[in-house]
Amino acid sequence: MAFLKVAKSGTLSLNEKSRALADAGRQVYRFGFGESPFPPPRRVQEALRRAAHRQDYTDVAGLPALREKIAAFHHEVDGYPIQPSQVLIAPGTKPLLHNIMRAFQPGEVTIPGPSWVSYAPLARLAGHKVIGIPTAFEGRWRVKPEDLERAFLRHRGMDCHKLMVLNYPGNPDGLTYSYEELAALTAVLRRHGVWVIADEIYGLLDHRGQHVSMARLYPERTLVTTGLSKWCGAGGWRLGALILPPDAPKALHDALVGLGSETYSCAPAPIQVAALEAYELDSELHGYLAAQRRILRAIGSAVHLALAKAGIRAHAPQGGFYLLLDFSPFSDRLVARGICSDSQLCDRLLADTGVALLPGGAFGMPSGSLTARLAYVDFDGEAAQRDGERIEATATEHAAKMLEGIAALRKWLR
Repeated sequence: MAFLKVAKSGTLSLNEKSRALADAGRQVYRFGFGESPFPPPRRVQEALRRAAHRQDYTDVAGLPALREKIAAFHHEVDGYPIQPSQVLIAPGTKPLLHNIMRAFQPGEVTIPGPSWVSYAPLARLAGHKVIGIPTAFEGRWRVKPEDLERAFLRHRGMDCHKLMVLNYPGNPDGLTYSYEELAALTAVLRRHGVWVIADEIYGLLDHRGQHVSMARLYPERTLVTTGLSKWCGAGGWRLGALILPPDAPKALHDALVGLGSETYSCAPAPIQVAALEAYELDSELHGYLAAQRRILRAIGSAVHLALAKAGIRAHAPQGGFYLLLDFSPFSDRLVARGICSDSQLCDRLLADTGVALLPGGAFGMPSGSLTARLAYVDFDGEAAQRDGERIEATATEHAAKMLEGIAALRKWLR
């Protein structure tokens, strides 16, 4: 008898492999796993401790008070009206993404590449056809309106829901879209009646604090996913949120709640109670967010500069904590060493230097493109926060281990 074949997430797999090597005494430069280096705000940690006794199941959609907090929070930071009835809470955004895709039957999912490792597998698990739209380094890995137009025209006539996943600031590239770029994409999406899953989990970590939510431009068919994992340093807490369009069909809302009831029941009650503190947007939280942006901007710039000096192509990050590396300038040297794909490159780097990168193929890139994702999170976030406005001067000190890893990478390449 056969069983469903689902590969383990590439990011989780590499994290486990890196941890095993480090436990065995090897020097490992952890560029593979994108986990926030910052601790959750102290008051949020205290709220979780106080709520540890909560053992009750909440509503599938989440605590009403938390849905109200999240609606008010994103109304203020993203600048568009949100009602609590539009908000659904889940244990992380991954089950929300899966259930959104399952709710649209039948459907096809367009995914501009490179994209996060789980979008395409989640779409296929939902039984959908996946349409990839490749992008290029020269175009800053951004999907263009003309690319969307061609893709939608090529697949027109199919009697199904059309969805597109748009993630920005992006994983794996660390880049974002301007208001003008989003407006141009919106015109195409509206013309073809496409539903957008806007994964804005890194929105609050836009390095300049200038994130523009897709829901501002395309409110009628944008479903925004967000949560605590990135901006609140609470990845393992598993608290995700979905913001539905204001006039979303009742059938869609009911399908999502029904799917949630049969898969995760509800997000853990203690985590939801702690999230009430996380979504209290006051001067303390504004300061917490501003500090993270300043630190990530400074350390991202230091890492990007070191990569540029090593001859590795990458665009300067604009949000989150990733860089998409392009090793094509070294293709002749790599081929001479028997390395013809990104997976071979990353395997050899880990074995020879301890540098742990995730191959671009995990993000939908052609294996021969010789690309890899670097996460620049291997630093003490709490210590960096203590440096405050001095972070620009001390960024290289905080990034010392990562810069050492890039030096090892540079030596190996040359």
